Amino acid sequence: MTLQSSKHIQLKSWRRNYLKGRRTRAKPVVRKKFVRVKKTLYSYKNGKIKISVRPFKEHLVFDVSNAWFWSRAKGEMGELILNEKFLTITFRFKRVGEPKGIIVWDCNERSIDGFNPEIGWIRVDLRRLFHIHRVYELKRRRLQIKASKKPSLRRVLEKYSNRERNRARDFIHKVTRVIAEAFKGYVHGFEDLNKEKMLNKSRTHNRNIAKSDWRTIIGLMSYKSRVRLLSPYNSSRRCSRCGMVNAPKGALYECKNCGLKIDRQFNACLNLYLQVEGLSPSLKLFTELMKRWGGFTLTGGEADVSSDELVRGFEACEPQRLSMDQTYPYLVWNPTHHPITKETTPLTTQQTSPTPTPSTRQRKT
Repeated sequence: MTLQSSKHIQLKSWRRNYLKGRRTRAKPVVRKKFVRVKKTLYSYKNGKIKISVRPFKEHLVFDVSNAWFWSRAKGEMGELILNEKFLTITFRFKRVGEPKGIIVWDCNERSIDGFNPEIGWIRVDLRRLFHIHRVYELKRRRLQIKASKKPSLRRVLEKYSNRERNRARDFIHKVTRVIAEAFKGYVHGFEDLNKEKMLNKSRTHNRNIAKSDWRTIIGLMSYKSRVRLLSPYNSSRRCSRCGMVNAPKGALYECKNCGLKIDRQFNACLNLYLQVEGLSPSLKLFTELMKRWGGFTLTGGEADVSSDELVRGFEACEPQRLSMDQTYPYLVWNPTHHPITKETTPLTTQQTSPTPTPSTRQRKT
């Protein structure tokens, strides 16, 4: 058979990972039967798609001349996906126009942080996604203890696994849609992370890494906007000001060479942006990046503007929260924050304390 079926795709992937030591001897099981039809294995003429099963001997014909979507379809026909009930037709087309710029994203366990010199530092909250995985992890843990003695509970375990996957994918769809709409026309650069290379002897760390959905986020973003994969090598360890490689601990990055104190995730964003531009960290370049967007975002705080950026008030350098509408209130990290804007906070030479947020006032009272 000349078509590439689901079992051949899964076995080929399993064999490649098994030889690298990433899979066990347990072979994969085909749950959903489908066939991927390459462009060279079918022809389209007079509203009919002819798929070759065996060359010159057997073929399938699908009449799509009266399909409702045919008049709306744009672009060139690509790969076909055939399953037991449906035939999926894909279309390829080239995006017209130059991108506005690129936004680099640093992927973390509970958030993704982005940076662009014209926009600033953006943070998207993923704590809700982490919470979904954590809730079903605890549910499965309780059931797995009983399932060893009661096999009928395995169906319940499968139900919870499917529900977790659907809820997580639904959340990621909403997040990526909002990102694509908020930054329309931009190229999004993501780290090409490999979970298996990030595992260590810590069970807690490995479980937190397993809960991350970075690859799914990149996959869903790839068809909503332009995506570019970046190397994550030393993005969190290298100082974005002098280039020194350190071993950061905690949320604050402190460079032992130049004394820079900066948010660890923001430092990774700056390094990724320098990688995109093909530049190396330097004091002059770091100062120019800070000046282009004022060094701060709209947090309501003011800081001392000194010639040395190391002595500036760190409390005013905070990320812009990606605010959503009321349809998805759980995505709002700070509902009182203004929408993202390209304007920067006016700087002053007087050193003042930042304006307290409403949440801070409530805790004090």
